[in-house]
Amino acid sequence: AAPPTVRIVHSGLACNIEEERYSERVYTIREGETLELTCLVTGHPRPQIRWTKTAGSASDRFQDSSVFNETLRITNIQRHQGGRYYCKAENGLGSPAIKSIRVDVYYLDDPIVTVHQSIGEAKEQFYYERTVFLRCVANSNPPVRYSWRRGQEVLLQGSDKGVEIYEPFFTQGETKILKLKNLRPQDYANYSCIASVRNVCSIPDKMVSFRLSNKTASPSIKLLVDDPIVVNPGEAITLVCVTTGGEPAPSLTWVRSVGILPEKTVLNGGTLTIPAITSEDAGTYSCIANNNVGNPAKKSTNIIVRALKKGRFWITPDPYHKDDNIQIGREVKISCQVEAVPSEELTFSWFKNGRPLRSSERMVITQTDPDVSPGTTNLDIIDLKFTDFGTYTCVASLKGGGISDISIDVNISSSTVPPNLTVPQEKSPLVTREGDTIELQCQVTGKPKPIILWSRADKEVAMPDGAMQTESYDGILRIVNVSREMTGTYRCQTSQYNGFNVKPREALVQLIVQYPPAVEPTFLEIRQGQGRSITMSCRVLRAYPTRVLTYEWRLGGKLLRTGQFDVQDSTEYAVSSLSRDSYGVYNCNIINEAGAGRCSFLVTGKAYAPEFYYDTYNPLWQNRPRVYSYSLQWTQMNPDAVDRILAYRLGIRQAGQQRWWEQEITVNGNIQRGELITYNLTELIKPEAYEVRLTPITRFGEGDSTIRVIKYSGEFHCGFEDGNICLFTQDDTDNFDWTKQSTATRDTKYTPNTGPNADRTGSKEGFYMYIETSRPRLEGEKARLVSPVFSVAPKNPYGATNTAYCFSFYYHMYGQHIGSLNVYLRLKGQTTIENPLWSSSGNKGQHWNQARVNINPPTSFQLIFEGIRGPGIEGDIAIDDVSIVEGECMKSDQPANNLRSGAVGTLAHIRLIPVIILMSVLSHQR
Repeated sequence: AAPPTVRIVHSGLACNIEEERYSERVYTIREGETLELTCLVTGHPRPQIRWTKTAGSASDRFQDSSVFNETLRITNIQRHQGGRYYCKAENGLGSPAIKSIRVDVYYLDDPIVTVHQSIGEAKEQFYYERTVFLRCVANSNPPVRYSWRRGQEVLLQGSDKGVEIYEPFFTQGETKILKLKNLRPQDYANYSCIASVRNVCSIPDKMVSFRLSNKTASPSIKLLVDDPIVVNPGEAITLVCVTTGGEPAPSLTWVRSVGILPEKTVLNGGTLTIPAITSEDAGTYSCIANNNVGNPAKKSTNIIVRALKKGRFWITPDPYHKDDNIQIGREVKISCQVEAVPSEELTFSWFKNGRPLRSSERMVITQTDPDVSPGTTNLDIIDLKFTDFGTYTCVASLKGGGISDISIDVNISSSTVPPNLTVPQEKSPLVTREGDTIELQCQVTGKPKPIILWSRADKEVAMPDGAMQTESYDGILRIVNVSREMTGTYRCQTSQYNGFNVKPREALVQLIVQYPPAVEPTFLEIRQGQGRSITMSCRVLRAYPTRVLTYEWRLGGKLLRTGQFDVQDSTEYAVSSLSRDSYGVYNCNIINEAGAGRCSFLVTGKAYAPEFYYDTYNPLWQNRPRVYSYSLQWTQMNPDAVDRILAYRLGIRQAGQQRWWEQEITVNGNIQRGELITYNLTELIKPEAYEVRLTPITRFGEGDSTIRVIKYSGEFHCGFEDGNICLFTQDDTDNFDWTKQSTATRDTKYTPNTGPNADRTGSKEGFYMYIETSRPRLEGEKARLVSPVFSVAPKNPYGATNTAYCFSFYYHMYGQHIGSLNVYLRLKGQTTIENPLWSSSGNKGQHWNQARVNINPPTSFQLIFEGIRGPGIEGDIAIDDVSIVEGECMKSDQPANNLRSGAVGTLAHIRLIPVIILMSVLSHQR
């Protein structure tokens, strides 16, 4: 078992990776290219990988979720996708491992030139000074550089007294202004602004031109429509906008003050047409003209769509008497209200029993102040008489016509009485079950019957439809799919609308929602061997009603035990000795009036799945040209949970094939927790990949399987990140050892002015190997680091040469006392003979360099790094990222002289197969 480690490697279409920024790694990519980052992890059990992203101070998940693959791939990357990407690996051991890299997306938009002018009148002299400003702006990353041309002439600051080039103080680096002072005839010309990001990421320069003439002018427009425009629904409306000035010719666009233009809008140049207009299309529409000279011109008009809706009334008894009833000899007021657009066109007419009614001393017709109650008319009946009983009608209409009138009838008679609310006795409390449909009822009496408003009385929460109040015309509140959260007290109350304008009447209805028991665990798997005991427990979390709870335990269809809860909230069932017949699914049903909750327990003797070990160094090796072998390693999850594992069934098939080849691997003795088991797979065909399936077997039968893919790799890479430093070893014949170190973990008393500040990738947490030359080290002492044995393909008997390999590594030699770094090749069987491959001496500066050497070993070989201490303590030498690949190094990067070379190359890291001499083939060991 091992806690996770993680590092990020990049591939894809990066145009620049700044590894030398010690504070952070920056990956630069051009907009539209493919971003590909891979998270390389170690740790056992295999860590779970999760990619997340932060942008600025706000964290956002990309693509609506985290990415759980090792490789994060974003095709056609956009500028907003830049930011810091984090790879997090965790396997439950220790703290999660987290690494990050900042992705910088480079882009350059087309530049835009805008023109402004100022005209100043000089005192006591009859002339005008006319100055023109040309401003160039382009969005970019990195910041853009601008240059100006007049015709083919490049304009520079100071090259022409009539021209000044400057950046506004508040936007330095973002704009470049060309100032033409006191405009001259030669200033009328074609101007070009070139925006450049210095060809980073191969982004080409972009240019925009503008022709300045004595006719250049800012735009002006005119709307050929009225303001406002009042129309009826269903009509087609056309807005016409024309330009009345501007050079160059302005472009015209239409916008809406709130929201976007309606989908049905038809645009044709400066003409906008809305067919079959509706109330939703009303609002302010603006025509904007722009030619990048001066400020854009804007003209607006307001479209008003006539409408009449929501007719309501209310009756107000005499306010001077504390009586809500209508009585002869007292005053009564009838109010009528509608929503009208436009409000100034609204007119009301009153009728009694179908005959027109005019305002008089006893029948006073008034309009309410629109600011208090818009769209409202009142009929005050003074000193109500018996002859005043009848049907009063108010009719609302719009002067413009085309809209149907709204007619509201109000009956005033001896039977017109204020409302009263009651709840039928059997309707409260109301008991229902979760998921049912229920109707809450308030009976309203009185004439006329007002609108009833429903709300929650016990707490400030929304009603089932989402509103704080729900209207009902018949006093019934219907709730579909009742949930337990709806339990509580509901208030029904009268509104003033369509009824009496008096103190609201109200009543309360209590709703009780029954629901079956919620239990835990709903499902639990229990794995245990035969002859052992288990105890299962089922607990009630919530239930209503909580009384009369009963339980029953079953195994399959067989009833085991029943009972009833008293004060406890859980029930248990125990099996003292498991047998084959006692394996299966146990169900515990806990029951109340509303239904049952179920705990399910799967009791099984199946073994847990094995966990493949992915961190085996050099699991793959080759000793024949066309085949390779693989050292498969795994541990067994919870080996003591069930009966002893007798064997493993190994299945293997070539990737893409259907058929599995299977064999059994016998296990002798008990497997210990965390024990690493090894089995060697041989005769695998290069370069095919294989799927491997591993299934543990006990006397119960087969357990859970695990599948992994093994791939052929012709590469070797070592960044010294793992604990065994890639099986490099210290030579026993030297004077002192190489040391594994990272900047984050080095001694605080380290020698300044020598050694690296970070590993080769720029990470302060990354490791490298170095020689410490502080005292007691002496000049000329050696430290030697020996690689594992690398196998080579056997020589082709018909071929003329051995197989060639490209060997590369990074080295760091900084300090005034740097000695030498030598690399030797040792062939198999020649332990005393070492062939010099590469050597370098002296101070190379505070940076990493890359060395590359072609080697042609005829047999298996090892590489030896030898560091020699110089004349003083400022002589630390470091190495990192050793790699070997089959085939020669790229010609363009190969140094002229392999020996005594400090060449810097750019070849990507690649891996070759080191061979570990294994004691047995086609057998396994633990």
